[in-house]
Amino acid sequence: MQIAFHIGAHCTDEDQLVKSLVKNTQVFTEQGVAVPGPSRYRQLLTDVSVKLAGKPASLETQDMVLEQILDGTDPDRLVFSFDNFISGPRRVLEDGMLYPAAPEKTRVLHNLFPDHDVEFFLSVRNPATFVPAFLKKYADLNRDEIMSKLNPQGMVWSDVIRDIREENPDCPVTIWCNEDTPLIWPEVMHEITAIDMRILFKGGLDILAQIMKREGVKRLRAYMAENQPTSEIQRRRVLSAFLDKYAIDDAVEEEITLPGWTNELVEELSSSYDDDMLELSRIPGVTMITA
Repeated sequence: MQIAFHIGAHCTDEDQLVKSLVKNTQVFTEQGVAVPGPSRYRQLLTDVSVKLAGKPASLETQDMVLEQILDGTDPDRLVFSFDNFISGPRRVLEDGMLYPAAPEKTRVLHNLFPDHDVEFFLSVRNPATFVPAFLKKYADLNRDEIMSKLNPQGMVWSDVIRDIREENPDCPVTIWCNEDTPLIWPEVMHEITAIDMRILFKGGLDILAQIMKREGVKRLRAYMAENQPTSEIQRRRVLSAFLDKYAIDDAVEEEITLPGWTNELVEELSSSYDDDMLELSRIPGVTMITA
C-alpha cells in the first residue's frame, strides 16, 4: 500500500487539506484512495509510536493499525494529515532552529509502516512570516525564550528536508510553498492522492476563497463553469487575474511586528527563502510543486 503523510508545516493550510479532500470521497473510493477522518488515526498513530519506541512495527502490528483505521476496506493509497506529526508546537523552533526533531519523527512515522511505500508531503513558509504567525497562534509558549534563542539566518528549510531524506532515503518528499497555495491547491490535492489531474475534484478553490472577496469568488466560479481551462497554466492565469482584482488586502498583506526584526532583516529573510527554495529543489528524492 502507498501511504502519504502530510506533515505540516504549522501555520500553513490549518487542516484545510483534509477538509478539501473529504469533499471527494466518492471519487477516492472509485480510485482506490482512502482519506480517513483525523479522529480515526491521529491518537492511534501516536499511541502505537510510543509503544514501538522508534522500532519498526511488525507486520501483525501494521495490519492491526490499518484494520482499525480502514474498517475492512483495502485501498491502494492511504492519506494521513497532521501538522504535529513531526513536532508538537513546543519543539517547532527548539534551540532556535526549524523543526530539529523532523528527521527523528519522520523515521518514527516510516517505522509505523515499514512494509509499505511511505511518502512525505510538506508545505513550507517564508521564515519572515512563519515565525510571527507561529508565535501569535501559540501564544502560550514562552515567546521571550524562543526569541532569545532564535537564529533568523539559520532557519533553512532545505536543511530540514535534507535531514528528512537522509533519515528516510527510500521515502520521496513533495514540497510546496505556502505562498503559492491559492494557485496550486488542486495540484496539491491530486499529488497527495496520486490521482490524475484530468479527474476533477471539489474544493480546488477553498484556499483562494479565504483571501478573495465573496463577489470575486462568485464571479470566478461562474467564469470557470463557462470557460473550463484546458491546461494547468491557463487555470493559474485565470486565478491570478481574479486574485489581482478581488483579493482581500488584509488577507494577503502581513504586518510583521517582532522585537528586533527590522524591514532590512525581513527583506534579507525573504531573499534567503527564495534562494533556499532553489536549493531545496535540487535535493534528490524531492519534488517541488510550484506556481
